[in-house]
Amino acid sequence: MQASNNLQKFTIYYRKEKEGGFSGRCIELPAAISQGETLEELKKNMTEAILLVLEDMREEIREKEEEEKNNIITLEVPV
Repeated sequence: MQASNNLQKFTIYYRKEKEGGFSGRCIELPAAISQGETLEELKKNMTEAILLVLEDMREEIREKEEEEKNNIITLEVPV
């Protein structure tokens, strides 16, 4: 993964689990979920989960753009 100087805020809903530790999910990216024994570990794990979801989204966009290139034509129109 590429390091970036751009920071974006994400909202994490978390809860303490009966079995111990914490679980969390990102409000803005529902696919980003994780857990940790402590809140600090949860924050670290959620950061990794968010980065993975964002990379998957970027890859899907690249694939769609590549597919769409095949559906483009160029017209020369006299005006």
